[in-house]
Amino acid sequence: MFKNYISNFKGFPREIWVLTILTFINRAGTMVIPFLSKYMKDDLNFTYSQIGWIMVFFGIGSIIGTWLSGKVMSYVGFYKTMIISLFASGILFFVLEQIKTFEMLCIGILLLTSVADMFRPAMLLSLNSFTRKENRTRALSLVRSAVNLGFLFGPALGGFLIMKMGYKCLFYVDGATCMLAVLIFVLYIREKKLPFKLNENIVAVSGGNKFAILRDKPFVLHLIISMISGILFFQVFTTLPLYHKEQFHLPEFYSGLLLGLNGIIMLFFELPIVTFVESRNINKLRIISLGLFCMITAYMLLFFVKIDLVLVIMMVFITFGAMLTFPFANSFASSRAHIGLEAKYMSVFTMSYSFAHIFSAKMGMEIIQKFGYDINWLSIATLGTIALLLNLLLYNITKKEKVIANDKIMNSLFFENK
Repeated sequence: MFKNYISNFKGFPREIWVLTILTFINRAGTMVIPFLSKYMKDDLNFTYSQIGWIMVFFGIGSIIGTWLSGKVMSYVGFYKTMIISLFASGILFFVLEQIKTFEMLCIGILLLTSVADMFRPAMLLSLNSFTRKENRTRALSLVRSAVNLGFLFGPALGGFLIMKMGYKCLFYVDGATCMLAVLIFVLYIREKKLPFKLNENIVAVSGGNKFAILRDKPFVLHLIISMISGILFFQVFTTLPLYHKEQFHLPEFYSGLLLGLNGIIMLFFELPIVTFVESRNINKLRIISLGLFCMITAYMLLFFVKIDLVLVIMMVFITFGAMLTFPFANSFASSRAHIGLEAKYMSVFTMSYSFAHIFSAKMGMEIIQKFGYDINWLSIATLGTIALLLNLLLYNITKKEKVIANDKIMNSLFFENK
């Protein structure tokens, strides 16, 4: 069993391993984000509504960063884009610690996420450049494992540092790890030119298909489902840490350990789950439905159960929900992309999670301020149920599409020449 697990990690070039290590350092160092809402509530005394608005700017910055990444890559390539993103993020983390007012923090968070979120699209493109096509799904899962491992250490270490030195030290640690990541990247990975110019490749093919994505109704439906699943999961980083403190009086260290549980479960189970589903050729939408059901269960547990143990059980359900949803949502989106429009499809798909950031925090904070935590958990579970029903509808639509496509193939084979 252990050998089977290890075999999932074999066959990758050095560059992929360096990217994996870099991703781990970057994610482990990003300690501010899980505690950002608590920092604004405890240290800056912001209201729930103000926290919600700042997280809206967090999401808007994510959208800008995703869009900006494509623009910058078309001029300087993915290599320099990643360096710019990491270095500028490090500088902005140092600056952000000095900002204490609501208005300036909105601007600071917007700038930070605009720069930081340039990294992910560039990193995904670098995976395509450094791996063979048949290894790309596993390479992505390997990098996600590094994210999960980083998320295991980051929140726990962040909670410990808060207890010992306060919130301000997290900004300096985050900035320093960004700089360390830049150093490792430059020293161990050499720039590799793509065999085509990114902007020319997209523009040349997409001229006559400007609205191809909007005409792809199943893809648009998938975007809505993905956005809702993001709203469900991102509550873990916005409203849930506050709930730990206000409902159960948990110190930051224990709150960090609970968030770290998310990382350790993903580390050990995500890649084997992806490998199993891919090897058995199980329909990805069925797996996504199971993931959504797990997320709904997590929030219903918070609604009905009021003992400490529910925080652990809920985290297990939400984590398995994420593992069964996000990798396969990404894969389904990629499978819908028209030839030559892959970058455009994936960019729009990534933006669905950026919109989820916006709606998740603002909606959650407003509901909590007006109606309390229980109504928020019930609202989130209801939203998840809607996503589950939409996903079942999408499954039926794609099933019919496949039947129609097979009929067309058969007709073209047997009746074309008659």
